[in-house]
Amino acid sequence: MKGILASDVRIILEELGRILRIFSFVTFFAILIPVIFGEFHAVWYFLLTSGLAFLSSMVLLSVRVEEEPRTRHAMIVAALAWVIVPLYSTIPIFFIEKMPFIDCMFECMSGWSGTGLTMVIREDLLSHSIQFWRSLMQWIGGVGVIVLMISILARPGTGAYSLYKSEGRVEKIHPSIVSTVKTIWKIFLIYTVLGVFLLWLCRMPLWDAINHSMTGIATGGFSVVDNSIGTYDSPLIDYALIPIMTAGAVSFVVHYRMIRVNYKVFFTDLQNRAYFLIAGTAIAFLAYVNMQTYGAASSSFRFSSFQVFSALTCTGFQTANVQIWNESSKLILSLAMIIGGAAGSTVGGIKLIRVILLYKGVVWKFRKVSLSPTAIISHKLGSKSLSPDEANEEVAEAGLISFLWLVFLLMGVLVLLQTVPPQYTLGDVIFEVASAQGNVGLSTGITGPWMGTLNKATLMFNMWIGRLEIIPVLMLLRLIVRRKFTY
Repeated sequence: MKGILASDVRIILEELGRILRIFSFVTFFAILIPVIFGEFHAVWYFLLTSGLAFLSSMVLLSVRVEEEPRTRHAMIVAALAWVIVPLYSTIPIFFIEKMPFIDCMFECMSGWSGTGLTMVIREDLLSHSIQFWRSLMQWIGGVGVIVLMISILARPGTGAYSLYKSEGRVEKIHPSIVSTVKTIWKIFLIYTVLGVFLLWLCRMPLWDAINHSMTGIATGGFSVVDNSIGTYDSPLIDYALIPIMTAGAVSFVVHYRMIRVNYKVFFTDLQNRAYFLIAGTAIAFLAYVNMQTYGAASSSFRFSSFQVFSALTCTGFQTANVQIWNESSKLILSLAMIIGGAAGSTVGGIKLIRVILLYKGVVWKFRKVSLSPTAIISHKLGSKSLSPDEANEEVAEAGLISFLWLVFLLMGVLVLLQTVPPQYTLGDVIFEVASAQGNVGLSTGITGPWMGTLNKATLMFNMWIGRLEIIPVLMLLRLIVRRKFTY
């Protein structure tokens, strides 16, 4: 077993330097908002953040290497980037809003990971600068900081693809990874603009529409008003946000094929069919159960459907007090948050394709057992045919990630159970941890500045490991503990 090599460290540091350089440009762009709204005191803190990030990047980029990053390097870079970028992002919030550092770090980890759980008590009292900063973190974080780096630096090669995969993406729209990420950003920007227009038509104030479209299409869930989307108490806005959230939960590959090939791709895609099947089943169950809470069928359907789509898309916009729902309703939403939306989108969770693979694995196993040993079993995944070895590998990968996902969910639940106030049930705790690890943002009321440091750190860890789909974080932790790479 070899120790970590100096060349490995240089590769990792150089890639982190590239990411920080892009982050410094993003922060500099954010200065426009305090200038527009006359919050000139905030300009200096964004300049400070941008300057520190740029100087740090120059130091790291002074370590030049010729070798392309491999998968092991990309995994470590991703895990570190999703801690370092939130850390730098705390500076404007810390100085402008005077929040404790741990709360700022929680807010930024929640922002960049697209979670939406917050330490802010009154979002409507935040400065415009910080309101937009929170939305911008989620908007960029929804696609990924590494994807942003590749698109701007136009870096080709296998190293770029390794970095692209490290944030949980596999499918490519074009053969070129640079072309793929540029197309992703174009699609993302188009849907964001359309979302702003749709919400504005529904009589949401323009500033609110801009921010909610950004955090909605990114399935992030941060809001600029108190009490999230429930503040508006508007069925029209509720139903307008559902297609925005759904768009963020659909694979970018499907979006591209819809636009360039045929809109019917949306309805034939395997993950989309599973998405609407799960959503429809959950809504039917919750709308019936919540009749006891809301009385009128229309109100029960409205609040149940919005929360289901918010949970399954991992957005976290909220229009109902979930704490008053019964335990079975909370469990259904928890399962939706654990499952999440489509792979290749902006969502968290285990992902629909893995749930489909686990289901297919059970079906294939039953067929193998029930049929004669000489029978040929067809392994079809949508329109794609898999060989037996490919099918076994896909199911094994889905099973491994799902198992690890549930293990870390359980660990988070066990930690929170020791410290949450007694009025919160086991169902509330499972809900909260599933929301954090699924990068959702729905809450039963457990999360807030009143939490202890241990609970805040636990949920931050769950957000981090959920955003990166576990393996990159485990590789980093293994490196920290053993200080070795496995070759």
